[in-house]
Amino acid sequence: MSKKQGSGKGNGRFSAKRKTEAVLRLLRGEDLDLLSREYQVTAAKLSQWRAAFFAAGQSGLHKSVSEVADGQMEKRQAKVGELTMANDLLEHKIGRLEQGPPLPARRSTP
Repeated sequence: MSKKQGSGKGNGRFSAKRKTEAVLRLLRGEDLDLLSREYQVTAAKLSQWRAAFFAAGQSGLHKSVSEVADGQMEKRQAKVGELTMANDLLEHKIGRLEQGPPLPARRSTP
């Protein structure tokens, strides 16, 4: 059997595209030993690629969920900050009203 083209720089290294192709073939049910012979790598190496593929997929899913959560959290924190400032201003105005003479009326500028 001959080694397929595109397996890297001739030094036994495989591109991410070729590794993904091999892993997807495994996931579709092709035999591990047959693929191992075709790609001229050990079955253990193919299994490592498959494990790395799953780990990257899982982290990608977690990342997306956390990125969405982070975005929602930032919006909520900003809203809480706005509401806190508004409440503080209102409490300050109420305190001034309760302590003494009313606030001076605003004058309109001509």
